[in-house]
Amino acid sequence: MSASPLLRKLASAAAAVLALSAVSSATVQLSAPEEALALENGLARTPPMGFNNWNTTGCRAEFNEAMVKGIADIFVNKGLKDVGYQYVNLDDCWALPTRNSKGDLQPDPKRFPNGIKAVADYIHSKGLKIGIYTSAGTKTCNTAGFPGGLNHEQQDANLFASWGIDYLKYDNCNNQGVDAQKRYKAMRDALKATGRPIVYSICEWGKSDPKIWTWGEPVGNLWRTTGDISDNWSSMISKAKANRVLSQYAGPGHWNDPDMLEVGNGGMTPTEYRTHFSLWAVMAAPLLIGSDLRKVNDDTFKILENKDVIDVDQDKLGKQATITSNSGGLVVYNKVLANGDHAVALSNENTATATISTTAAAIGMGGATSYTLKDLWTKSTKTTSGAISASVPGHGTVLFRVSKSGTTPPGDTVRYEAESATLSAGGTIDSNHVGFSGTGFANATNAAGSYVEWTVNAAAAGQATLEFGYANGTTAARPVDIAVNGTVVASGVTFPGTGAWTTWSAVSRTANLVAGSNTIRVTATTADGPANLDYLDVTLP
Repeated sequence: MSASPLLRKLASAAAAVLALSAVSSATVQLSAPEEALALENGLARTPPMGFNNWNTTGCRAEFNEAMVKGIADIFVNKGLKDVGYQYVNLDDCWALPTRNSKGDLQPDPKRFPNGIKAVADYIHSKGLKIGIYTSAGTKTCNTAGFPGGLNHEQQDANLFASWGIDYLKYDNCNNQGVDAQKRYKAMRDALKATGRPIVYSICEWGKSDPKIWTWGEPVGNLWRTTGDISDNWSSMISKAKANRVLSQYAGPGHWNDPDMLEVGNGGMTPTEYRTHFSLWAVMAAPLLIGSDLRKVNDDTFKILENKDVIDVDQDKLGKQATITSNSGGLVVYNKVLANGDHAVALSNENTATATISTTAAAIGMGGATSYTLKDLWTKSTKTTSGAISASVPGHGTVLFRVSKSGTTPPGDTVRYEAESATLSAGGTIDSNHVGFSGTGFANATNAAGSYVEWTVNAAAAGQATLEFGYANGTTAARPVDIAVNGTVVASGVTFPGTGAWTTWSAVSRTANLVAGSNTIRVTATTADGPANLDYLDVTLP
């Protein structure tokens, strides 16, 4: 079991205590103590959805007040607001190249003659939210040299809050070599000190060491994992490949961000755009429209407003998909959903049509005699005994929502992989110790009360055998309580040391299940946390 979850929790706890006395309205300087306030702003519980103008306008003159207000109108009039899009975000070039005599940023009067607050008020009047942009450096990324936020964190945060800003994209240009964590924590604390809820988007591009995703959770609500996306297949799929291996770092309030959507900008085919949207959805990525909504065709709106696909992205459980298989450019993504369904994306990175297949067992969804597959693009449904397969066109993706439609027969043993379990906060699905079943194992936090929970379906009530596959590389046993449907049925069950984290063993207990759905939770009773849990095998009565 890795020590990192414990360290993260201790750091967050220490930071929160220190911050109670440390935060003030004064400008936050980069010499502030390392024990900065942890990000617990309650925002972005699902990935943010909205619009950003950069991919549409760049720094051209058409980026102005009328354009931004027009996007807000389109959100309402074309139904985007109704399906969940809410942020209308301004990118670089909104400001003048110099601060005013007070040191404040100044909106460009040609672009925004009524100021940013007037635009914010208009967007808020539509029931939407507004975002703004600056950089964690002396200047922003545009060559015109607009002032950045380095050493102006509290002053700029206060200004943004006074305008009614709801979202900040904080870029990485002209950073003067200052440590990334110091720069981004300084603005985090400044935003917190304003008292206004502002989603914090870290646009650091995954450049620093240690990588942003390893320290981003207590700092930002989302962080860029890649460089800038371009409107072509090669760029888009490279961003997906870089982001899809980072699932353990994503969750409610903290998301991996492979950059904005290019859907509708014209550089890809409709098939490729559906793949783009599908992959961002299963990866629980922010859905920030980057196309000119004043000019796109109806097909673009059909993609952007596909509520079934949006529901996958916005699922309350907040899991990013893991990769079940990847062979020769034929990739199976598997995302566990809050109600026990799975979203399965069969993605073809090649140019020729190919059949891509997996099974309910392979995605950790055993326990049923039949399954319903809903194709989220064609809306067709079919029933299967466990096979999940489709003919997928080149650069295409078939996205299924997989639901159980039958329960496991009595006497059968069904394996529930750790990948299908729900873990307490801070727990991760890891794959760094070989020998596990499926695609990973559950590494819960080193804390009493940390847990791993499965949902199991039984055809009939009665006594079942529960076998937990595990590894414990320490010499001390890891005791747990086992609860079924919220009631502890076995206390202090020990998971002895196995000699190494790569040596796997099993512990079995019996428990009574009810007919239908059951929850089985393993909860640590000591500060060491539970052992690494690989699977739960259930032999039904």
